[in-house]
Amino acid sequence: MENQSYIIREITPLSDRDCFYIADRHKTEFTYPMHCHVEYELNFTEHASGVRRVVGDSAEIIGDYDLVLITGKELEHVWEQHECTSKDIREITIQFSPDLFFDHFVNKNQFDSIRRMLTRAQCGLCFPMQAIMKTYNWIDQLASEEQGFYAVMNFLRILYELSLYDDARVLSSSSFAKIETFSDSRRVQKVQKYIAEHYQEDITLGFLADMAGMTSVSFSRFFRLRTGKTLSDYIIDIRLGFATRLLVDSTRTVAEICYNCGFNNLSNFNRMFKRKKGCSPKEFRDNYRKKKIVV
Repeated sequence: MENQSYIIREITPLSDRDCFYIADRHKTEFTYPMHCHVEYELNFTEHASGVRRVVGDSAEIIGDYDLVLITGKELEHVWEQHECTSKDIREITIQFSPDLFFDHFVNKNQFDSIRRMLTRAQCGLCFPMQAIMKTYNWIDQLASEEQGFYAVMNFLRILYELSLYDDARVLSSSSFAKIETFSDSRRVQKVQKYIAEHYQEDITLGFLADMAGMTSVSFSRFFRLRTGKTLSDYIIDIRLGFATRLLVDSTRTVAEICYNCGFNNLSNFNRMFKRKKGCSPKEFRDNYRKKKIVV
């Protein structure tokens, strides 16, 4: 049964004739509800320590500076006041159309790193402090510029510089964001596709290693090198992503969701969920429902 609460779909002020829309706000609190939109968004916050940033099934307390890129059109996000007591919050939001980089243009070699970044940001991408400090002045300058030709060039420079930071961190799980993410390796791609389609079933290392044509030991090492995760952690994250999506979008019980997503022990599911998400499945569902509004 589907949940009757819905995330608000924001209609942004971005015009079809503009490359981007920018809003520079000074405020004392965050009040905008959870939402999603088709447009890509780069969001910078300053002096907002204690705010809770929710992107998909990721919820984190941010520090004084935060910079996030979101390119997933169905990816819910919100910045909540939480424990922030600052009275001088600054938020700069830059929204731009997915059509800004038409296919033939973004596929040129010179845009390779930007293309990879935009793809990763379908699950939300959080940039390290070094990247924020590198681009801070440019973002500040862009907020006060007219949207002329040089403003667009400055914006492209910001995106390019951010794309060079390989340590930018993906926020939401791909299964929650309804995004298929695959490794560059064809062998790993084959395994990832199988996991995405069979996550509800029992999946063994030996079976996947055979699929990749490798020994179990070699495949474990190879998979971690290519994905940055152990095979078991990867499978758990995929299953938890589907579980969090069901917690948000359905009224199924926690037990039903547990077994539907490939977990065979409810206590283990609850323990693993709390370790990965910082709260129980019930708390996750309750917290999300508080942020939803009926439209």
